Amino acid sequence: MGKINILIAMFLTIVLNLQISLVFAETKVYIVYMGKKTHEDPESVTESHHQLLWPFLGSKEAVHDSIVYSYRHGFSGFAAKLTETQAQQISELPEVVQVAPNTLYELTTTRTWDYLGLSPGNSQSLLQKANMGSSVIVGVIDSGVWPESDMFNDKGYGPIPSRWKGGCESGDSFNASINCNRKLIGAKFFVDGLVADKRILNRTLIADYLSPRDLNGHGTHVASTIGGSFLPNVSYLGLGEGTARGGAPGVHIAIYKACWLLEGTCTDADVLKAIDVAIDDGVDVLSLSLGSGVPLTIETDVNLMAMGLFHAVEKGIHVVAASGNNGPVAQSVSNVAPWILTVAATTLDRSFPTAITLGNNITIMGQANFAGPELGSVGLTYSGDCANLLDKPNNPMKGKVVLCFTADLNPRSRAVTIARAVVSNAGGLGVIIARNPRSVNPTHNFPCVTVDFELGTDILFYIRSTSSPSVKIHAPTTLVSHPVATKVAYFSSRGPNSISPAILKPDIAAPGVNILAADKDKEGVVFKSGTSMATPVVSGVVVLLKSLYPQWSPAAIRSAIVTTGSYNHLQIHC
Repeated sequence: MGKINILIAMFLTIVLNLQISLVFAETKVYIVYMGKKTHEDPESVTESHHQLLWPFLGSKEAVHDSIVYSYRHGFSGFAAKLTETQAQQISELPEVVQVAPNTLYELTTTRTWDYLGLSPGNSQSLLQKANMGSSVIVGVIDSGVWPESDMFNDKGYGPIPSRWKGGCESGDSFNASINCNRKLIGAKFFVDGLVADKRILNRTLIADYLSPRDLNGHGTHVASTIGGSFLPNVSYLGLGEGTARGGAPGVHIAIYKACWLLEGTCTDADVLKAIDVAIDDGVDVLSLSLGSGVPLTIETDVNLMAMGLFHAVEKGIHVVAASGNNGPVAQSVSNVAPWILTVAATTLDRSFPTAITLGNNITIMGQANFAGPELGSVGLTYSGDCANLLDKPNNPMKGKVVLCFTADLNPRSRAVTIARAVVSNAGGLGVIIARNPRSVNPTHNFPCVTVDFELGTDILFYIRSTSSPSVKIHAPTTLVSHPVATKVAYFSSRGPNSISPAILKPDIAAPGVNILAADKDKEGVVFKSGTSMATPVVSGVVVLLKSLYPQWSPAAIRSAIVTTGSYNHLQIHC
């Protein structure tokens, strides 16, 4: 009898678990967008959301368990766990504008301000006229902040603006009373959309700080580019030496962490809640270095992040967002709504030339970003396609510099990263990569030099001309100003606008290649590239204009930037 009872109990447990699994399998997070608020009281807005859901879910408890967020400040809507049938039924209600599944957005990852003519030494510059943006509050929706960075110190700051309604939230390794100050005046985090969408039953299982603290480093870099305080005598691996600062070093910064290290993404539900809260907190500018992939939402649908930002602009908030890193192909630009100031990326008038001296005493100039010293005369070998290095474990790389070629045009390709790792793991001393010209990423202490196909072919001919080819790789140097031509970055998404070609996008381009800004360290700085890095450059300019002309509307500032932008010394490669 005991065995039968045990078997029955096991059977019932299995059935119950299957039922629970089916419930979870049938539900996912949907965003219900209802447009403009019909109540000014946030609690009344939330109550209206509960009342709308009740007939479909059957009880207050079910409604409470279903709702992830209630959007109740800048606009009306909610995120909830629903079945496909429930989502379809709700979408047919007259008060509902759009119902869409919870989508994912991607993070789009010293010399800059002098290059743009915003030097602190020029009394007539916008920087000085705008008092460094000291009267403005900028909200940054990203991966958080590393508050200990010296670029977030509040030395010389006055009181926090009285209109500010926001604040800071404590959490993992983040103490609101210690980590926030008169510069970093807001820090909040939003993760419930990710938790619900990924079926994470325990929030502590997320491989990130459950707080505004930035594990990724992306948000810290972005925020410091907008408004970082002066940090003199800094460099990365000895390159780009100078004073690091943001475009508006006097601005007040509010951080809204809605992007998480898990998969490197941000969910629609979390981003919309961050926008909703930022509107209520009282930010003047919103900067978003994130965007969706291609294809974009079709014209008959509503892009929910864009609609949330519409309500921000409606409230007079200036919105700046990245165009995306899906270039160089046409029609790859994202964040194409006309009320968004959409930013593409360019190179700077700065490069890191690196001399390669072959054994026949011919010197070839490449590009690299690694910490010296130079690599003395060592053996040189050719290994074909960079992508195939993994398939050549017996190739004699140990103790040599390896030359390989890659024709991969995908800006997200990891061919270079893989080649560098394979050569290093095989005991190689360095790698020369021949490819289409594009930006150079930092490689720390491992020499990785890029050259174009013509120079790569010259090196290959030399290797084949001798039985003992050798090479010396010199330490990189920093070259700035007009001898270095600027151009649209290879990875930067291009127009035309795939939804409505008559709306020209991107709106403006700004430096976004090898931008030096704060890292996850007190005094650390790091180079990063992407339209993510170009966006805060424009956000910094918007802050300065808002400070100088507080009565200007988002459309007026957008017009001022777009109609006065210069293309001098800029090479456009479409």
